[in-house]
Parts: sequence; C-alpha cells; structure tokens
Amino acid sequence: MKDFKNIVIKDNFYQSSSFFPMPLTLIGTLNEDGSMTSYGAYSLIFPYYIAGKGFYAMVLECRNTSNTAKGLLRHGKCTINFLPYSKKNFKQHVDCGFPGDTPEEKMKDFMFTPVDGLSQEEHPNEKYPKILDEALQVFECSWVKELDNAQNDKVQEEYEPPYHDFNGVTSKYGAHFILKIDHILVKEKYYNSIVDGATKRNYCPLPTNWGYRDSKYFWCSGFKKPDPIGIPNREIDLSSLKYAASRLNTDVTFTDEALKTLVQVPRPFLKLVLGGCVKWADENNVKVITEKEMKIISDKRASEKAAKKNK
Repeated sequence: MKDFKNIVIKDNFYQSSSFFPMPLTLIGTLNEDGSMTSYGAYSLIFPYYIAGKGFYAMVLECRNTSNTAKGLLRHGKCTINFLPYSKKNFKQHVDCGFPGDTPEEKMKDFMFTPVDGLSQEEHPNEKYPKILDEALQVFECSWVKELDNAQNDKVQEEYEPPYHDFNGVTSKYGAHFILKIDHILVKEKYYNSIVDGATKRNYCPLPTNWGYRDSKYFWCSGFKKPDPIGIPNREIDLSSLKYAASRLNTDVTFTDEALKTLVQVPRPFLKLVLGGCVKWADENNVKVITEKEMKIISDKRASEKAAKKNK
C-alpha cells in the first residue's frame, strides 16, 4: 500500500481518475428522417448479456443529446464499427467525437466508406444504419427499449426526472442503451482466426483507447501482437466444457451429460473433438447432442480407428 496514492474519484472516473483500457469504435445511427447514417466515436460500449438470456447484448453509455442517442431513441438501430489503428484513422474518430455537429456536418469530410450491412440485405424494405467497409468487425444492433420501461422515451431538448436506472434516459445528461446484437460481421481473415484458431499472425489488430486527458488530448495506443500462454493440461470441469462448446460457430448444442463425457479430453484437443461432434450432428440432422449421441459418436470413432489398424 505504501506505493499507492488515494486519488479523488471524479466524474468520468475511467479517464479523470484512472487509466482504463477501452475499445475504440464508430457507432452508426440514422439521422432524423432516416436518409443517411452518421457516426459518433464511442468507447463506453461493453458486453452486457453474454449467456443465458436468449439473446446477446451490449450496453452503450452516451450523452442523451448526442446524435447517437437521438438516432437510437428515434429508430432503435445502430452499427458498432471496429476499425484498425492508424494516426489518420484515430484523427477521424476524434473528429467524430466532437459534440454539437449535426449528422450532415459530421459526414461532410468523412474518410470511411458506408455500405449496406446484413440487416439491410435481410430487410430491404426497411432502413438500417450502414456499416463501414474499412471495419475489421461490426456489430449490428437493435435497442431493447422495453427493458427498464424505456419504450416511451423520446428526443427532447432537455430531460427532466424521473429517469430510468439502466436503459434509456438515465440522468439529466446521460443515457444508457441495451443493444441486442443482431449480427456480428467479421472480415474473413479474422473470422478464420475465431473459427480455426488464433495465432500471432492472424489476431485482429484492434487499438486500445485511453480517453480524453489533460483537457488537451485524446489518447490511443496501436495494436501489438499478443502473447499466448498455454492452458494447463488437466481434467476439465463442466463450466470450461460449456464455455468451449458455446464458442463453436454452430447452432448445435450439448447437454451437460454429453459434455461430462469429455472431461478427460486433453484441453489442446477439446475444440477439435467438439468440432467433430458438431460435424457428425450436422450430417445426421441433430440439433441437440445428448449422452446417447456422444456414445454413437464415440463408437463410430472407435470403429474407424480399428479399421485403420486392420489395413
């Protein structure tokens, strides 16, 4: 403790009273009449529902008078665009974070390329915010306005109490939006990193934002290759198995009893084994793998091994 100093906790404590690593994103929302997408720079955007809720969600914190807040209150849709780092790209983020500009002013000299996303392709008769072609990954989201009874919140010049606790307009100046993730779009190289396994060469090079400091600068650090450390090879508990199964790129699910049959699989081979189970399930029109299916898969694998030995 002797090496630490107790600092005063102030508004925006994540940057005024501490050093807090954050994502760097441009969030796209529709303007008032829905004719164009404008982008605001945000880092207060974090995972919210990650499992067990029936859908996945992010939480966005922002000024309730921002173009982004207005776009979500009016249209309930946004795109979260993660772009690669360069000083030029970061300058565009800073420009997009300047309060007071209209959507038209923000987009006048915008350097990135808005294009239709998957939501627009799926619903061509509706209007959706565009994604950025230069992004490495994009979350297409819709606001879950019914949470915290926020469905009646409208755009206003000033917001008076009562305020919501965690969704919609939450204070005189602030807003929180629980955003259901409709799609996660990832460029092919980094899609392969997630699905086939990450390496130092194919890890997604996203920057880290450190916020606004000294009333003078925004700070951001570029990407450096991450250091992987191997996971100890010991018997796996059920929670680890469930986590590994949830990371597979499939709608096939496993019961707890099915996963318990894999506790002795060496961790480095777990993804390969789970992938083999999913492949079998796809070939046999199975959507839920139980202990019964695991026995069938195990017997099939054993017979294949025996056939190879007898060749």
